Amino acid sequence: MPAFSLDPGQITWCAELRTLAADHLAPLAAKGEPGRVNRPLVAALGELGLLARLFDAGALDLCLLRESLAQACTEAETALALQGLGTHPVAAFGTTAQRARWLPEAAAGRAVAAFALSEPGAGSDAAALALDAVPDGRGGWRLHGEKRWISNAPEADFATVFARTTRGAGARGVTAFLVPADRPGLGGEALDMLSPHALGTLTFDGVPVGPEDLLGEPDRGFRVAMHTLNLFRPSVGAFAVGMAQAALDAAVAHTAARPAFGGVLADLQAVSHRIAEMATRTEAARLLVYAAATAYDSGDPDVPRRSAMAKLLATETAQYVVDAAVQVHGAAALQRGHLLEHLYREVRAPRIYEGATEVQRAIIAKELYATHATHASRPTVTDAPPERTVSA
Repeated sequence: MPAFSLDPGQITWCAELRTLAADHLAPLAAKGEPGRVNRPLVAALGELGLLARLFDAGALDLCLLRESLAQACTEAETALALQGLGTHPVAAFGTTAQRARWLPEAAAGRAVAAFALSEPGAGSDAAALALDAVPDGRGGWRLHGEKRWISNAPEADFATVFARTTRGAGARGVTAFLVPADRPGLGGEALDMLSPHALGTLTFDGVPVGPEDLLGEPDRGFRVAMHTLNLFRPSVGAFAVGMAQAALDAAVAHTAARPAFGGVLADLQAVSHRIAEMATRTEAARLLVYAAATAYDSGDPDVPRRSAMAKLLATETAQYVVDAAVQVHGAAALQRGHLLEHLYREVRAPRIYEGATEVQRAIIAKELYATHATHASRPTVTDAPPERTVSA
């Protein structure tokens, strides 16, 4: 794994993204309704060509994109990420007809996508999902059940939906479908969440789907889900790093100027050392995110472990850094409308979605022990026996 330093072109691109987010996207975000799809913001992301990058960018570019947007406008970052989650399965596993129908519209920001995996009884344990796909006797299925905490639901124009096609088969009995929003029997409602993300429920009352709606093969939908999550988990970490950097920048600026005890806050060792810790953790998380993204781009077989590590460290780090920034700001940071009040609400969710912190630790441990077992089962090369001296 190479050591990391971004090239000049990447550094310039990231700076341009931050400026674009602050000057153009943040005003659109401010006009949106919290918890609902902000279609003008999604359309702007499309017009700027940022949504199209979701289909051809590598994991590292995706991380740089999400980190840069998050530093200046978390709403724009989230709108882009939710669109990416819903469309990646179509881009990676869709038929020619599915891709032609939906990807140009999604890239332009005219169609909004959803990724429908989580359920009331199957969040972190995605293999336990219960949305039922019942054969209709004509080669298709009818979907029955509910999805919850779904990106862009219920306003999305189409959704990648994961359903149970073979009961009792765990992850091997899940199938992915592309379901347009106008299918009969499909409903849902928006949810009022701590962070202002567009999340909601999807209800399925005999929603018809056919072979033409399959994403990948029947009973192999869990592969579609994991392929998507392994790409997006490091970039969730990048979102977290972007928030941590924004909080760190605010904390440095505040403590350098805030009068206290005859000087400024930064003169107090307890404060300056906390800032140093915040900066160190943020940089460590950033490097781990970049390393995981590069592993994905290079086809490293160790991607699941690296992705889990990146999401784990970055999201936990962001929680620490934002909380510490609130602490050094004091009461001002708790006022509605303050940057840190906003980040404090935003930073909590990434530790849960796309695999909670505890799930990431389980993935890491499983991969470590699997590697150990593989190495332990290999025959070892013993030293050659000493040569015998034959005496006359």
